[in-house]
Amino acid sequence: MCIFLKTCCLGNCTGISFIDSTPLKVCHIKREKQYKVFKDIATKGQCSIGWFYGFKLHLVINDKGEIIDFLFTPGNTDDRQPLKDKNFHKKLFGKCSETRGKLTKHSLKKCLLMEYT
Repeated sequence: MCIFLKTCCLGNCTGISFIDSTPLKVCHIKREKQYKVFKDIATKGQCSIGWFYGFKLHLVINDKGEIIDFLFTPGNTDDRQPLKDKNFHKKLFGKCSETRGKLTKHSLKKCLLMEYT
């Protein structure tokens, strides 16, 4: 399904992009030791809502609400980590906006550099 979405269903960058992440819980945090389906892949992570066990979905959307790109990471991955991956934001140009706490001086420079490409 991910391959289909990546090849056929993604929108185009319009010059205004938004980046955010959301947790994908696979089970309740109290049952993480018993859960065996994603045992080696899912991890314990923390978000603004609290602790969870699962993955994070990182999305890049344009101003029309179309998904430009997405990435799944383990739950304990920092929200700024996908910005270091050039393949995740290689389609972007123009201005990009992120939630407060995601932007650092280094990632802000990368976002601003995309303005001129």
